[in-house]
Amino acid sequence: MNDGIESALRAAREVVGDRDIRVSGGADVIQQYLRAGLVDEFTLAISPVMFGGGRRLFDSVGPDVAIELVETIASPRTTHARYAMRKA
Repeated sequence: MNDGIESALRAAREVVGDRDIRVSGGADVIQQYLRAGLVDEFTLAISPVMFGGGRRLFDSVGPDVAIELVETIASPRTTHARYAMRKA
C-alpha cells in the first residue's frame, strides 16, 4: 500500500520514536521529502563511478530549499558530505 511520504514517515516514527529516520531512494523519493520540508539533514556519498545517466538530485526542488555543509569525511573510494537544511 502506498499512502505517500507523510504516511511512510508517520509509520517510521511510530517504530523508532525519537531516533533518527533515514530515507533511502532515488532522486524522485528524495525530492518529494525535500519539497515537503520533511528533511532536517542529509548525507551524500560521492564516488567516482559513472553509471551513464541519472537524474539531478536538486532539480525541481525549488528555490526555497537551502543547504549548509556540516561535515565532510573523505576516504580513498568515497566522500561523505553531510548537509543541514536551512531556510532560503
